[in-house]
Amino acid sequence: MNQIIEKTSRLGVFGTFLGHGIVAVTVNPKWIPLLTYVGLTELQAIQIMPFIGYLDIIVAVLILFYPNRYIINWAIFWAFLTAIIRPISGQSILEFIERSANWVLPIILMITIKSPSPKKKVR
Repeated sequence: MNQIIEKTSRLGVFGTFLGHGIVAVTVNPKWIPLLTYVGLTELQAIQIMPFIGYLDIIVAVLILFYPNRYIINWAIFWAFLTAIIRPISGQSILEFIERSANWVLPIILMITIKSPSPKKKVR
């Protein structure tokens, strides 16, 4: 069962990061205010967004094919950060709640990768 949860979680995290990465590479104008809130200028936000997108795509591929605790920890951190910045920057708390799966799914992946499969009892 752990293996099914792990593979499903890997696929879910892959989809989340790939999708967000592609959107960032194309410079989503809705995300510019989030980056300017943390101190970037609008031009800097536009310039950095493709790099963030490529990093998300790399994380997506690594999670799918070569998951390790460092990449998964980054996925948890980055997904949580991008969700929590919304209410911090003045958007509704619902924006954070809506994105909870983006950071909870990598947590589930981390738990399943760390916990060994239960051993079958010999009768």
